[in-house]
Amino acid sequence: MARYTMKFGGTSVGSPEAIERVVNIVRDHLAQGHELAVVVSAMAGVTDMLLDSAAAAASGVKEPYLAINAVIGDMHLAVIDALMDAGPARDAIRRTVAELLDQHRELCEAVSILGEATPRISDALVSFGERLSSRVVTAVMAAEGLPAKQFDSNRYIITDNDFQNADPLWEETETRITAGLLPEMQAGITPVITGFIGATPDGTLTTLGRGGSDFSAAIFAACLGSDELIIWTDVDGVMTTDPRLDERARVLPYVSYQEIGELAFYGAKVLHPKTVQPIINRDIPLRVRNTFNPSEAGTLVGSRPQTSETVIKAVTGIRDVSMLTVSGPGMLGVPGIAGRTFLATAGAGANILMISQASSEQSFCFTVVDPLAQHVKAAVERELQREILHNDIDSVEVLSEIVIITVVGSGMRGTPGVAGRVFSLLGEHRINVLAIAQGSSECSISFIVAEDDLERAVGELHTLALETVENDCVNGLASPY
Repeated sequence: MARYTMKFGGTSVGSPEAIERVVNIVRDHLAQGHELAVVVSAMAGVTDMLLDSAAAAASGVKEPYLAINAVIGDMHLAVIDALMDAGPARDAIRRTVAELLDQHRELCEAVSILGEATPRISDALVSFGERLSSRVVTAVMAAEGLPAKQFDSNRYIITDNDFQNADPLWEETETRITAGLLPEMQAGITPVITGFIGATPDGTLTTLGRGGSDFSAAIFAACLGSDELIIWTDVDGVMTTDPRLDERARVLPYVSYQEIGELAFYGAKVLHPKTVQPIINRDIPLRVRNTFNPSEAGTLVGSRPQTSETVIKAVTGIRDVSMLTVSGPGMLGVPGIAGRTFLATAGAGANILMISQASSEQSFCFTVVDPLAQHVKAAVERELQREILHNDIDSVEVLSEIVIITVVGSGMRGTPGVAGRVFSLLGEHRINVLAIAQGSSECSISFIVAEDDLERAVGELHTLALETVENDCVNGLASPY
């Protein structure tokens, strides 16, 4: 018998047919004698609709948020009516859905009066997606005879008050999960838990950021001592590249925690970047599987690097980014310029995706997402206005219509010539590299090219990644677990 924590994403609970597949997956695992904790996202599209309802309410327009409320209600009632027979249980869950929709409307009305959707109120509004889906999924499971019981994660994941991107308070969170959920599982109950949502110590709702259901599932997996965390999604696993960029993309049977961290950060949409954080120190394997193709084993993610014939496993690309360059003759040998620049960037609410600096110290560049680029430029120029006034620093330049491409593979560590092979290949195909960055882990190399070169660059580099997958299959290299 094993203990699994399973997370089902928005598409996995996005329709009556999808939820029926979820029920079958849970039933199959329970039939094998396993203990399960199930974490669910909002139904596909619901979180975006809830954000739209917040914006509409803040603008004082009533009709849009009422229409959104009705659409969300219809989506959940369609699942109930399709998968549950008429009777007291179906009537009860329909009443529960109606009550939550009433609360959503009331909160929108409060926002409309206030004229502003603060981060705190926005978190409360978007929480309705998971609160609705988890209750509906639990009711369907119970109607199918499964020992399911619904739980709200804000009772267990205790966070700081950084609304919309909260961080867990680990000690209190683990204490609550261990005391509140573990006995339920040991008694034969399958908890169905809201993803994405936490709460401050005083009980105010928070969220863990977009995609945070993966992160919350990993928190539950770690604190429950799970043997494996399974992320159920709508693809067969972690792929060698985005199949929209190269149709040759293949599923990777195994990647390390470090590799998946790089892939998640640099554009792979399979996992939230923070997902491995709670489980890595406890050496809990993670598996990515397809709800709609459960016969496939998916991708296993673990702590041990895999021996491989070649070194590059995957290639990712991030669109919609801009590169900011800070340069000037007065920067040479002056301490603190970069630090002040990055603090100003953080103050502008932007994450830095990549940094590159010349050894001359006369320039450095960094990338942020497009929508924040001009805001960051203004913030950095305010911070460095004295140096700009004295011509020690030129004005901050912004370059758009670029992409970040990253090649990932733990086998790159200590292997000479990888960067040379990558950039020689790009040079052969006349693809100009604008900036380069490689971390000390040597697990990845990132570089910037023009947006027009994205598909060609990914296609050529993906060929190297495919060599890894094909050689590993031919030589029978399996997971190190």
